[in-house]
Amino acid sequence: MLNLLTESAESSGGGMLILVVYIVIIGVAMYFFAIRPQKKEEKRMKALISSVEVGDTIVTTSGFYGVVIDITDEDCIVEFGSNKNCRIPMKKSAIADVEKAQEA
Repeated sequence: MLNLLTESAESSGGGMLILVVYIVIIGVAMYFFAIRPQKKEEKRMKALISSVEVGDTIVTTSGFYGVVIDITDEDCIVEFGSNKNCRIPMKKSAIADVEKAQEA
């Protein structure tokens, strides 16, 4: 009877170890499939936004195309369309893509 109780306790401890190993494996997988790519994308977007200069053509997160005419720390003023009077201040975080100005 005593032998049966010790075997039960040992198998329970082994099952707990396997459970901990599975949790660690799932945590590592989540890091590589979710957290790491998101941080990589954030770093890429930060570099893209910091590289914006006056004269660059941008695409906003809403899908509008415009030309940057002025830049401040947090905002930039963008000219949309062929109408030169359509100048709108917007947050830099709303920039989705940047196309550098062609130097002639």
